Amino acid sequence: MKLLVAGSSEVDAGKTTFTTGLIERTGIRGYKPRAGNGYWYDQDDYRRAIEEGRLYGKDAKQIAAANGGSTSPEEINPVHRLWLPTPGRGKGILGRDGRRFLFDRVTLDADTYVVNGEADVPPGAKRAFPLDRAHHVDSLEALNESMAHYHAPALDALADGIEDREGAIVESYADIARPLSSFVPDAVAVVEPRRCRVYDG
Repeated sequence: MKLLVAGSSEVDAGKTTFTTGLIERTGIRGYKPRAGNGYWYDQDDYRRAIEEGRLYGKDAKQIAAANGGSTSPEEINPVHRLWLPTPGRGKGILGRDGRRFLFDRVTLDADTYVVNGEADVPPGAKRAFPLDRAHHVDSLEALNESMAHYHAPALDALADGIEDREGAIVESYADIARPLSSFVPDAVAVVEPRRCRVYDG
């Protein structure tokens, strides 16, 4: 069985708690195709990222650990975005008030980085990641081109791997209900604190 886990709210719905518990109970492999965290709100994740030179969040780390073995967060989470609060500075490339994305880590055979040319990347991140060799974008059109070139193949590769499995638990990200466009689940679990509603896929 293939299950999509979505949240009733953008944050703190309890998706990862539900996902990791289900992995541990069933032994079915879990995935977090897309994820992201903030320089300000997730400072502990950011500090760990620049110390390790690896960009991933708590959700992917917990799901990878629940999977067991030597699974790395990047294996089950090929796209991770780092956000920066930017109050009073307009909407930026993605049209989001109050925050801009700093850069994406995209993992296929190796890590690739896509950097927002309009954002000021913190010095610690510049030292920790090879952003001087990254692809820089300064418009929505350029970002869309980069996503077609880098993000889409990485997500497609993950989707192909999931397709080959008998079972999978795929966790959504924020307000992106379907983190893989080609993934068709058998069922969808919509999670909120103390309640889960299950629908046909």
